[in-house]
Amino acid sequence: MTAKTDSQEGGSARASGPESVGTAEAKRRFSELVDRVGAGERFLVSRRGRPAVALVPPTAELFETPGEPPSGLAALAGALAGWEDLEQAVGEIYAARRGSADRPAPDLG
Repeated sequence: MTAKTDSQEGGSARASGPESVGTAEAKRRFSELVDRVGAGERFLVSRRGRPAVALVPPTAELFETPGEPPSGLAALAGALAGWEDLEQAVGEIYAARRGSADRPAPDLG
């Protein structure tokens, strides 16, 4: 682990930040890290020298019951968020609309 505590630098025993571990080390020591996180410690797991994930104690918001699911346009936007070909599909819809004839207005009289 690479994070130094203040005591290693002559200060108190408080850590200066989350300890850093590589992904392989985190995998080998996962159970230990989970126990230590449960005791309040924090870890930063890095992949190829770049931070990839933080192991931190859960916050109260994780235990809250989710509210009402979004409705209306918000629900639609969320549903479309993962659609990889959305731009192509919209383009096809616009192209089809350009090629279609408008319907005559209804006679309401």
